[in-house]
Formats: sequence, structure tokens, C-alpha cells
Amino acid sequence: MTSRNDDNNWLDSRAVTRDFDRAAGTYDKVAVLQRAVLERLFERLDVIRLKPERILDLGSGSGAAAAGLARRYRRAQVIQLDIAHGMLRHARRRAPRWFSRQRFVQADVAQLPIAPASIDFVFSSLMLQWVADLPGVFAQLRRSLRADGLIQFASFGPDTLKELRASWAAVDDSPHVNPFVDMHNVGDALVQVGFSDPVMEADTFHLTYSDVHALMRELKQLGAQNGLSDRRRSLTGVQRLRAMVDAYNAAWRQSDGRIPASFEVVYGHAWVPAQPPQQRTADGDVHVPLTSLKKRAER
Repeated sequence: MTSRNDDNNWLDSRAVTRDFDRAAGTYDKVAVLQRAVLERLFERLDVIRLKPERILDLGSGSGAAAAGLARRYRRAQVIQLDIAHGMLRHARRRAPRWFSRQRFVQADVAQLPIAPASIDFVFSSLMLQWVADLPGVFAQLRRSLRADGLIQFASFGPDTLKELRASWAAVDDSPHVNPFVDMHNVGDALVQVGFSDPVMEADTFHLTYSDVHALMRELKQLGAQNGLSDRRRSLTGVQRLRAMVDAYNAAWRQSDGRIPASFEVVYGHAWVPAQPPQQRTADGDVHVPLTSLKKRAER
């Protein structure tokens, strides 16, 4: 069984890129859940005082989040960063042609091409589940953010697609559904790299589909396919697929004939401290940088 804790090579980034490139033309048509999550992220911003000059939309996809951020923070430059060229091409069509402050960067978040202390606000909606080394990416984002900078995100939690995962497990031992990180581990990773005051919440969406094939077809149209490095590379056999569908129906099919699918969404935000952190020496004394004392005296 694949685990995020095994190593940082559990995800095949080339497969992820390919799948999202192919899904660029169909993504918006089926992204109902993604739009709902985006709305909830924006609602959380209503109670946060923020006047960013530069925003990084991490895993910007088709550009829906960037469009909303540009409307909300009209003076800010919005940088759309995505690993898939097809998604960025789609996002360019969505952006205003004239006087746009949006920028487009194709890059892997594992090698973030952003200068240190150059961003005020990092926003990411349903992308971090595709990150192999989450603490490593958080560390890069921490360096890229200015003092008092904010990171806000939504990602999928471990109960996402639990029905599909269990149904495949009844058929074979190969991994078919990506592992998703627990909310508490996300919060720990933020603190580990120097973020402060993390706030984590979780919510679960229960969607229904006409059948298992409709669910799998939607996941493909979203680009959300099996990106695991140790996935089975051959085509899924008809008999195994039929056995998985039978297992799904036997365990989960509702009285109306539809099948459910769970999506656990983890929401979080954290800040870059305005002051350098206190450092404790080997003998137990607390060292406070002189620059920090000066800044406090000036307030």
C-alpha cells in the first residue's frame, strides 16, 4: 500500500502533468465541487484583513481562482502558477486581454521559481494533494512570503474517495487512489517550517453519481487520475474493473440506484511572523534578535 510517509517519490509528476493537460478542455464543465470549495475559501477571506501587492495562485488550473482574486484585490498582481501548460493556456483565454495584472508561470511546485520575500499572499485551492513533499513545498513558500504574509489553501483529506479506495482494495493489492494527508499533519508541517498561528478545518462533501463509471469519467475529465509511481502501468482488465464495480455497488449503492462518493476537504491558513522567532540557547536562555527589540520599541 502506498503511503506519503514512505518517501518523496510516491507521485509520478509527469503523469499528473499529462492528465491535467488532457483535462484542460473539460475541467470547467465538471468542476462543481471545485467551485464550491473555491467559494468557501473566498468566504473565509471576508474576515481576514489583507492588502496584498503580489499574490501567488498555486496550482491555478483553469484560472477561476485567479479571476476571483483579481476582482477582490484590484491593485494586486496575481501570478498563476501551474504544472500543466494546457491549463495555463486555458487560463490565459479567461484573463482580460488589456491592462491585466495577471502573470502565468508553468512550473513544478517542487522547484518553485519565486524569489525570496517577494509574495504577500499564497492562495491554493485543491492542489496540495498533488505534492509529494509537502513540508518541502511549505518551506519554499515560507521563504517566498514577506513578513506578515498569508498562506491560505484547501486540499483533500484522507476520507476522500474512501468508497472507491475500499472497492478497489476488495479486488487487488495495487494502489488505485492517491493517499491524502491528514489535517493534523498539514498543520504540523506548517509549524515545522516557521509559519505561525495555523488554523485548520475539515468538511466533507457527499456527492452521488448515476453509477461508478460516471464517477470515474468525471475524475478523468478533471484530470484527477491515478498519479502514483507504483500504480499498475497496464490497462485495467475488464474482469477486475467489473469486480470493483460490483464491490462498490454491493457496499454503497443507494435505494435509488445511485452511488455516493465522499470528498473530505481540509481548509487551512497560516501567517509568516512579523518578527524573527525567539531562539533558545543550549543553557536555556532565550535569545531575542536586537532588530526585533528595536521594532517593538518603535511601535
